[in-house]
Amino acid sequence: MKDLIYVTGHRNPDSDSICAAFAYAEFKNKTGSTPALAVRLGELNQETQFILNYFGAKKPPLLETVKLQVGDLNIDTIHPIAPDISLKMAWNIMKTNNLKTLPVVDENEYLMGILSVSSLTTNYMDIWDNTILSKSNTTLENVLDTLSAEPIYIHGKKPRFSGKILVAAMEPSSLTSMVEEGDVVIVGDREEAQNVLLDKKVSLMILTCSQKLSEDMNKKAEQNSVTVISTPHDSFTAARLIVQSVPVQYVMAKDNLIAFSVDDLVEDIKDIMVETRYRSYPVVDSGNRVIGMISRYHLISSHKKKVIQVDHNERSQSVPGLEDAEILEIIDHHRVADIQTNTPIYFRNEPVGSTSTIVASCFFENGIRPSKKAAGLMASAIISDTLLLKSPTTTPKDSLMLKRLSEIADINPEEFAQEMFKAGTSLKGKTVEQIFHQDFKTFNVEDMKIGVAQVYTMDREGFMPIKDEMLAFMEKKSRDVDLKLVVLMLTDILNEGSLIYAAGPKKDIIEKAFNVTFKDDAAFLPGVVSRKKQVIPPLTTEITIARKN
Repeated sequence: MKDLIYVTGHRNPDSDSICAAFAYAEFKNKTGSTPALAVRLGELNQETQFILNYFGAKKPPLLETVKLQVGDLNIDTIHPIAPDISLKMAWNIMKTNNLKTLPVVDENEYLMGILSVSSLTTNYMDIWDNTILSKSNTTLENVLDTLSAEPIYIHGKKPRFSGKILVAAMEPSSLTSMVEEGDVVIVGDREEAQNVLLDKKVSLMILTCSQKLSEDMNKKAEQNSVTVISTPHDSFTAARLIVQSVPVQYVMAKDNLIAFSVDDLVEDIKDIMVETRYRSYPVVDSGNRVIGMISRYHLISSHKKKVIQVDHNERSQSVPGLEDAEILEIIDHHRVADIQTNTPIYFRNEPVGSTSTIVASCFFENGIRPSKKAAGLMASAIISDTLLLKSPTTTPKDSLMLKRLSEIADINPEEFAQEMFKAGTSLKGKTVEQIFHQDFKTFNVEDMKIGVAQVYTMDREGFMPIKDEMLAFMEKKSRDVDLKLVVLMLTDILNEGSLIYAAGPKKDIIEKAFNVTFKDDAAFLPGVVSRKKQVIPPLTTEITIARKN
């Protein structure tokens, strides 16, 4: 979508990632001119879904990529045409709007074919096919419109013309041998010729120069079931124009059509355009309805999707295609990592317990009161990230912001935390993959790629039945994505510590970094509840030492 700022947290989003994005989008919408939209990069965990439900917030839409898509371009928003309109009408539309191609759609606006100037030209060169009205099943309405004619007598509700097209420019005696029943004949004011045509029961008699039928001829037309119309044009002009009454569906291209979706990546359609080299291509929306046309010159675009990142600044954790987007801001409370930008940006990074603490500060520093919903989401995120202010990452600012936000949201932090943690830590009904990925992040340390998942629980014993399956999954994860170390932190909220599990070829780094020995494939680290502050720094130090040695 053009002219929109995407506010996004990291992949495998936790509560802070989602809540901070929601709240910061609200802040930008209150202070900026370009609309902002909070999005997610993955599925929500139980805790985050509980928070959204509690405060009546909608689940943010999933953003799969920020690479440039067809829908981001200023395509030609051409209204498609119906298949039964005449070539003349289609040509007038093209000429008025300076178009070379028109999409043809059915009553549901689904693509049926493409009408181009070349197909119009080809058809006009086939003017000597004098049975074209019959072959194309032309309607009387099209003939009337094309010839600017008015009806004199119409036989039946939907007359059809089965014969050939003729101009009655000869003696009546000669007409008898040339005209057959069902023909379409252009004739002047000679009543003898009109009489022969009516006797032959032609399907359509076209009077030129606005001529009318005599009373006798009109009665005969009714008796012989002959449709009669009158055009202001002369015989030559009428004969030249009538072929333009053919419906567009007769000449449109309808085989091997190439259309693009608004969701198609621009980089993908370039190759198709090179291989096919049509002038224009239809574009359809998510419902497969035609909304316009795209040509090669549309691809010359400087447009980039605009992104604000919250709760992360590592490329591996961000949205796919970030290199093709424009990063406007980063709001984060983690270490500064490997995100690069082409221009200076607003980067706010603070050593606090939650990104939502920083976002809340943005509101209050600007004299803006967040909505009750946004306040509730930010308060929940602070509770989640700081384990109700018990985490070593907690700062006085976190405590202050939680107090102010809780008052606006009208919640008791301690009582709400019990409900939230209970809802969020249940492992019942989850697969090991779902448990592992509910809060998993990858890190690059000294060119070594490691992954750390954190699972909060109020019942460590409930994890034991799936421990072996989880370790097997972690070993497979290490092999599949080339992680030298895979760590699972089973964080006990009540006892304020984490049970550490490790997999991968470098799992011995855990024992060295924390000076522990694994027993039954695990080691308990008392007081360790923060991945960012208590796990990643020791691992980084140990990996650095190992590389130097």
